[in-house]
Amino acid sequence: MTPQEIQAALEAIIYAADEPATLDQIANALGVEKTEARGALDLLVAAYQTDDRGIEVRKVAGGWKFYTKAQHHDVVRKFIKSLQPPLRLTMPALETLAVIAYKQPVTVPEINEIRGVNVGGVIKTLLEKRLITTAGRKEVIGRPILYRTSKQFMMRFGLSDLDELPSLKEFEQLAQAALDSDAGIAPAEPGDLAAPSSAEPAAAQAETAEAAAIRESGETNDLGELGEDASGEAEASPEHRAAAAGSSEQS
Repeated sequence: MTPQEIQAALEAIIYAADEPATLDQIANALGVEKTEARGALDLLVAAYQTDDRGIEVRKVAGGWKFYTKAQHHDVVRKFIKSLQPPLRLTMPALETLAVIAYKQPVTVPEINEIRGVNVGGVIKTLLEKRLITTAGRKEVIGRPILYRTSKQFMMRFGLSDLDELPSLKEFEQLAQAALDSDAGIAPAEPGDLAAPSSAEPAAAQAETAEAAAIRESGETNDLGELGEDASGEAEASPEHRAAAAGSSEQS
């Protein structure tokens, strides 16, 4: 292919990809060496940096994806709100998400100890919203499930890798921005208001809630041990791909 054809094909690949396209995926699809693919990527990124472009190509979660530019976020946010309700998290869910983000991989008993309450219901909520996923089991007595943040979490908060996580206070501000400020903080749900965690039976109950949540969500790398087949994360709607990603870049 000519350089112009490579540029056009590269643009089409990144646009069509629901997940950030990695360098290996791009090189394989184009049939070129990774050095040539990276050079084409650099040219494409530069081409979208001009002021007359409303979107840009950004590296996030280990790949490249189209995002709306920051100066257009207010307009995009208003448009997205007209299509679907914003993602809303309760404060207990947001606090649990922060613990997982900074302590990952982490088990429910460990989160219980940090937060002082049982978080089985909150874990189910975060799994359903695909902000966390499983990371195997910890090799200790009982082999509790380990949790980590998902690729959806990385995209929503505009992070290319976990090294970009800010301080905990900055994360709280970033989370409120990504969840549409105070409007993204929902009232606490009954399942979030668990009793204080102080005994092993409570941890076992939380583990049961986890298993049920995982089966429902399909968001796991460890479903083989639960007697289920692993399944991938939900695909984004093609019509909203660039705009929805831009809305998650509010930070």
